[in-house]
Amino acid sequence: MSFDVQRVRENRAGDAACARPLQRSLLAVLIAASVAHSAQAAETATTSEQTLTVDGSATDTGQQAAQDYSVPITRAGTKMALTARDIPQSVTIVSKQRMADQQLNSLNDVLHNTTAITAVSPDMDRITYYARGFPIDNFMVDGIPTTFASNWNLGDAKSDMALYERVEVVRGATGLLTGPGNPSAAINMVRKHADSKAFTGSVSATYGSWGKQRYVADLSTPLNSDGSVRGRLVAGYEDKNSFIERYGAQKQFVYGVVDADLTDSTTLSVGYEFSQVDTDSTMWSGTPRWYTDGTQIHSRRGYNTAPEWAYNDQENKKVFVNLKQDFDNGWNLTVNGTHNEMFLDSKQLYLNGYFDKTTGLGVSQYANYPVVGGTGYNTGKRKVDAVDAFASGPYELLGRQHELMVGVNYSRQDNKYYSSWANISAEELGNYNNYNGDFPETDWGPRELTADSTTVRQKSVYLATRISLADPLHLILGARYTNWNRQTLATGEELEKNNTTPYGGLIYDFAENWSAYASYTSVFQPQDYRDSSGAFLSPVIGKNYEVGVKSDWLNSRLTTTLSVFRTELDNVGEDTGQIIPGSQSTAYVAKNGVVSRGVEFELNGALTDNWQMTVGGTTYLAQDRDGNAYNSQLPRTTFKLFTSYRLPMLEQLTLGGGANWQTHTWQDVGAPEGNGTWRARQGSYALVDLFARYEVNKNLSLQANLNNLFYKEYDTWVGAYNVYGAPRNFSVSATYRF
Repeated sequence: MSFDVQRVRENRAGDAACARPLQRSLLAVLIAASVAHSAQAAETATTSEQTLTVDGSATDTGQQAAQDYSVPITRAGTKMALTARDIPQSVTIVSKQRMADQQLNSLNDVLHNTTAITAVSPDMDRITYYARGFPIDNFMVDGIPTTFASNWNLGDAKSDMALYERVEVVRGATGLLTGPGNPSAAINMVRKHADSKAFTGSVSATYGSWGKQRYVADLSTPLNSDGSVRGRLVAGYEDKNSFIERYGAQKQFVYGVVDADLTDSTTLSVGYEFSQVDTDSTMWSGTPRWYTDGTQIHSRRGYNTAPEWAYNDQENKKVFVNLKQDFDNGWNLTVNGTHNEMFLDSKQLYLNGYFDKTTGLGVSQYANYPVVGGTGYNTGKRKVDAVDAFASGPYELLGRQHELMVGVNYSRQDNKYYSSWANISAEELGNYNNYNGDFPETDWGPRELTADSTTVRQKSVYLATRISLADPLHLILGARYTNWNRQTLATGEELEKNNTTPYGGLIYDFAENWSAYASYTSVFQPQDYRDSSGAFLSPVIGKNYEVGVKSDWLNSRLTTTLSVFRTELDNVGEDTGQIIPGSQSTAYVAKNGVVSRGVEFELNGALTDNWQMTVGGTTYLAQDRDGNAYNSQLPRTTFKLFTSYRLPMLEQLTLGGGANWQTHTWQDVGAPEGNGTWRARQGSYALVDLFARYEVNKNLSLQANLNNLFYKEYDTWVGAYNVYGAPRNFSVSATYRF
């Protein structure tokens, strides 16, 4: 069975009378797929679990589409159910099948392999993601955003993908979806739901390099006789060491959801998620890069500066409720509510000095901060309470069919961080040439509330309409009004801003499978960065433009995008490399006239029934008004490819692989006093991965993945210290489905 997404496009441009047949067709698909689920499981050998997503962004429920890398219908970008071709922005969707093929088990794994996304790792656990030269700070689950604070690591990147159907990435400014935010991208993780009326599930076990063990169970079952109430449970455990000596990590998670069909048109979902990640002997920053004479310190890749007592633990608890109501006139209503609590508990050691090649004694990197490191005992809690409600549906005007989406949002995010810090002098550290991580634990003083502790409230109203100007021409207009309030808990300082973010996009279907588009939106982003006096920088403001060409093929199983973008910003925070007096935080300076402009492309989905591919890349320039490179530590050109091919002559066997390539990066860093700046560099490099899967029978499959095939050595942080990426590694896994 296939879901004709082309009809979605045609019906939206047609008469209002088409709305009810479309709704009945969708309902027929849902009912038929539910019945077919158990029958196909008995008749067809499959490498992908059958799923039925009962929302406006439902994927093709057919057997073949369940194995696709593309997802035909999504609410990404506008919250209206559209094909990717109808969204006037660059959109990447990472499907469940691609995550399984490439063993993308965490959000970090997904984003490392997503077109035009760059990950920067200042140490082993903290990761910041960038797009188009700017940090990504909006991470959403089922469309509800949580603002990510780059100074603190609360485990966002370690979110386990076993809990999610797919990840949606919208690049550029996303003010219509999120309100405040950088013009980089918004990341949305779409949860799994209890979508089967028969008992079904899977269990998997994985073993890999450095003693990695991973076990996951995913079970779905009806909870009453007719299957109108269904449950799903996902649970997992992971234990691994690392190529970094002494470092180890454990992860455990459990997720449960109940989906109930209250009526034929009303579905209520209630769920709970718990995850815990504990790491031992984790470094805070990497290994020092330079001696005091400017020559490189060539630390081995597995060297660890962390003492035995160091750890970094995170815990995450989420409760959510979702209500969906379909109406006979083609309209639907969605209400999402969530309560999230994330906890941090960490004791770590940080080195930030330069060391004499002969004596091993250190001097500070910072002229106004004469120490070579420190130890920190940090705890934190981030609590998010949010509700989002929106309705969408067709309306008729001047004899043509259009669509309207309107919604409201409220969120409160409480960020409380406590810290105890102790400086490390050169004398205390001693000869770095002999240092092996053996440093005594600090006699910790009382932890104090940090200057980063805030309460942020947002109240938003948003709407968008998709107007059919002619059969091949559609206009999307929208806006989001946000009342934003931040209170700094330590000082009582309060800042309130009201902002309206306009959104406009034009889509022209100039051929059967091709569209051209143009879009515009404004940018508004309050900042957590502070200047040398300790005051918050003013919000980033600016404009974002994008034009491009899209196509889709095979009923949207294959999509392509080529886009050109330009972003103009003022008040953009840039790291000065200096410490704010009386703190351990880096001072930033506001840059005006920052411009990022470039090109992106992507092909994603099924080339044939047996061949899946995702390939994409970007090249861009980001400069301030003086022509200086902005965020030069980011590669200006990246290319990412992954593909899988099921052999027609041996259908049980699927082979594949891919490569990620990026250009060189650099950053000028303050040298020891009197030496100006030194430049840290990382040359261009490529990482090559391979995978193979063999279906032993209709229930059991075996898979092997090999990463960094050519054992490439590379640095994930270009600054005063090195943070090495993982060398060649492997995993083997077995999955049993029933």
